[in-house]
Amino acid sequence: MTMSAAADVLTPELRLALHQELHARPPQALVAPLAVTHWVQWIDEAERAASRQYLSELMTGAGLPAPAPEAAFVQADLGAFTLRWELHTEYVAWTVTRVLSAEELVAFVHGEPPTAAERVPAAWRRGMPGTPLTGVHLWALPRPRGDTAPLVRQLFGEQVVVTGSRVISHSSDLHTDLRLRDDGCVRVLLLAGASGADAVTPRRLGRLVQRVLEIETYRMAALLGLPVARRVSRWLAEGEGELAALAQAVGSARRADEPALLDRLTQLAARLESLYAGTHARFSATAAYDDLVRQRLVDIAEVRIEGMQSLRDFMERRLTPAMATCRSTDRRQAALSARIARVGELLRTRVEVEQQQSSRELLAAMNRRQGLQLQLQSTVEGLSVAAITYYVVGLIGYLAKGAHGLGWPLGVEVSMAAAVPVVALIVWSSLRRLHHRLVDTDAVPSAKPQEK
Repeated sequence: MTMSAAADVLTPELRLALHQELHARPPQALVAPLAVTHWVQWIDEAERAASRQYLSELMTGAGLPAPAPEAAFVQADLGAFTLRWELHTEYVAWTVTRVLSAEELVAFVHGEPPTAAERVPAAWRRGMPGTPLTGVHLWALPRPRGDTAPLVRQLFGEQVVVTGSRVISHSSDLHTDLRLRDDGCVRVLLLAGASGADAVTPRRLGRLVQRVLEIETYRMAALLGLPVARRVSRWLAEGEGELAALAQAVGSARRADEPALLDRLTQLAARLESLYAGTHARFSATAAYDDLVRQRLVDIAEVRIEGMQSLRDFMERRLTPAMATCRSTDRRQAALSARIARVGELLRTRVEVEQQQSSRELLAAMNRRQGLQLQLQSTVEGLSVAAITYYVVGLIGYLAKGAHGLGWPLGVEVSMAAAVPVVALIVWSSLRRLHHRLVDTDAVPSAKPQEK
């Protein structure tokens, strides 16, 4: 698009929307202790509108105004909890946040931890449009002065591998095992500094919570490319084997086999292009989500806690191989497409060479026929000379008869006999000149390109 075309579509409304994109989905100011439940629903185009309508009905049912028709972010206080709704390209995120009371903190240490999801009606949760992608139960608590290991064991259990790291300038601790519980959620514990130099401001805690939730969301979105890569890899193995067989067959094929080989190659190329068109967008999205995960891990500035694995190290070991599989599969598709193109070019070159050979043979046959025609023409020219001479001498005989009555000294037969060689020579030389003139005329067009 040219600059003038861009200026035509850059309306004041669009300019405002582009500017406001920098402030879309701002972090929520949070104060520990609190519980957060984060649900992500994978949606299609129809479910996007259904999700917005579902949110509108929830808010109007709670006595709040409905969101704007084109809203992509809504945050509302529903009394028992705060609801945050975010509409993205491929998914919708629902985040529920509530403050924990002192009694709930005691229950957290000695029993089953209270979640923000407890305040949400079960029917309300089940009615969310879309397919569940991931869920997170996150707790942000003031960091205790003593040992935090009992709190971590209480939340995650004794026998699981729990990641542990200090984040945002050592002011908070981050723990998670990334294990899916029966309720479809993973657990995350944030221990935020509450006093002194390590005290975490509400805005800073809100940004940390948002980034941690985004890490889990983008991780799952990136992994959606893995089953696609595994399915495509099986087809690619078959396609590569078929292409290898085709390439070998092309080398030893006869002329009669070439149409069938070209048909098989065309069908293989069509299947690959259909597969590529259906998977390339998913692989591109996977790469984009993987980049976002890595960026968010950089943003939280992890420092590993002694004796524990950091979240970044955990992701590097578990997520990186899956992303490498997706990238490798996407590259294999492109490489197979290029190889099919090369084999097709080889087959087409072979067909063209054979066509040129056939054309040379056809031209040689035409030359032979032309030689025969020239020989026949020479024979016909001899007969033509005799025929024309016969008729011309006959006319001369009539002239001699008339001239003999006027005193021509020679008899008619003598005059005709004397005229035969002269007439034959004249007719023969005339036909030869005409023949050479036609030959020279045919040679002129072929000589012009040589002159250029």
